[in-house]
Amino acid sequence: MGGQSTLRTSGRQRPTRGRLGLDEAGRGSVLGPLVVGAYLADEKVPDELLRELGVKDSKLLRPATRESLYGELRTRGRAVAFRAEPALIDRYVGKGRYNDLELEMMARLVVRLSPREVFADACDVDAARFARELERRTAARGWRGTIVARHKADRDLPIVGAASIVAKVVRDRAIARLQSESVRRLGSGYPSDPLTREFVRRHLSEGGPLPSCVRRSWATLDTLKSAPRLRALETFR
Repeated sequence: MGGQSTLRTSGRQRPTRGRLGLDEAGRGSVLGPLVVGAYLADEKVPDELLRELGVKDSKLLRPATRESLYGELRTRGRAVAFRAEPALIDRYVGKGRYNDLELEMMARLVVRLSPREVFADACDVDAARFARELERRTAARGWRGTIVARHKADRDLPIVGAASIVAKVVRDRAIARLQSESVRRLGSGYPSDPLTREFVRRHLSEGGPLPSCVRRSWATLDTLKSAPRLRALETFR
C-alpha cells in the first residue's frame, strides 16, 4: 500500500510544541492488547539525530535493541502509550469498527500531548481518509495543527519509527507479564506463531472459558476449533 495525506486542522486549542509520531503494535495479534504508541520530540531532536541513534521501524530491531532505544528516547522526548485490552477490541471488531478504536486512541494521544505536527502510520487502506478522520476527532476536542498520515510511515519517518518502538516495547512487556501468569507458552501472540496457536487450541479443546487475554472475535478461533493439535515450534529439532 502506498500513499500519504497531509491535513492542517482547525480548532480552538493551539499546539504547544514539537512533532508527534504515532504507531501501533499488536493490531493483528490474537492474544494481548493493541498498543498505540506516541513519541513527542521537540525541535532540538531532528530526524537526523533519531537516525543516528538507530531509530527505525521496530519490526526491524531486536528486542534488546528496542528496549535500549526506548530508554534513550525517553531522555530526549516524551513517550506515551495507550492500551486496548481484548474485551474492548472484541466490542469494536464485532461492530466492524476496529479502525475506529485505533483512531480514537490516536486522537486522545494527540490532544493529550498537543504537538504542532502529527505524523501517523495509517491503518486504513486509504491514507487520506485516515487523516481526515483523525483530523475530525482531534478538531472536535479543540486541537489544531498539521496531520501527516502515510502508509509505511514507521519505515520512512524516524519520528514514527520512534513511536513504533514505544508501542512495541510496551506490548512486548505486556506479553511478558501474561506469560509470567500462564503455565503454558504463549508465543508472540500472533496467529502465525505455532506456540500461540497451540495455546489457543488447547484452551478451546478443554471446553472451559478462554483466558481474558484471548481476542474472541478473531477468525483464528474458528479455524482452531477443529484443527489437529499443533506441535510447538521448539519441538521441531
